[in-house]
Amino acid sequence: MQTIEVVYRHRDFIIIHKPCGISVHKDNAQTPFTTTLAKQLGVPKLWLVHRLDKVTSGLLILALNAQSAVIFGELFRQHKVQKTYLALACHKPKKKQGLIIGDMQKARRGAWKLTQSRENPAITRFISQSLAPNLRLFTLFPQTGKTHQLRVAMKSLGSPILGDSLYGGAVADRVYLHAYQLSFEYNGEAINVTAMPKCGEFWANISLHK
Repeated sequence: MQTIEVVYRHRDFIIIHKPCGISVHKDNAQTPFTTTLAKQLGVPKLWLVHRLDKVTSGLLILALNAQSAVIFGELFRQHKVQKTYLALACHKPKKKQGLIIGDMQKARRGAWKLTQSRENPAITRFISQSLAPNLRLFTLFPQTGKTHQLRVAMKSLGSPILGDSLYGGAVADRVYLHAYQLSFEYNGEAINVTAMPKCGEFWANISLHK
């Protein structure tokens, strides 16, 4: 595994910049990501408190002890960790900003789809802006944490993420989805961490929506 950058260090947890293409799940016949990373960082053990898809890059929190893992479990359960993602797409969305709400249902080939029902919905707020002809930047604020939520939300807008072949995105050198910012309060301490994407030719010269 390539060397992982630690963006933020705390006595109870770290926040890393996960490259795209690295799975945080235990793939077949592979050493678990947390085991490999703990060895790289010289710590006894790491606890994974949330996840990013293999194709997604960006900020990922790992607890350094069991007590911290419990605290983060509660923070995520109560939706007290604010997450901001960046995504690129080639197609203009049905609307430039707003909410995407709907239940998630399994589809074919490991994909998911958004339905019109709202029994236990995935909720995503977004804003978008044009960067160049046939290239738009989306800033995504997930209010829930469903599997493939942002990728499905973008497809539902008619703007599948660039490089995301599973959901109809245009061919590119990577899937252009990046976990850009994490904000939360940990034991009374306000934490706010950002990290710009590091790889992918289409990220150059992006202008963030304020």
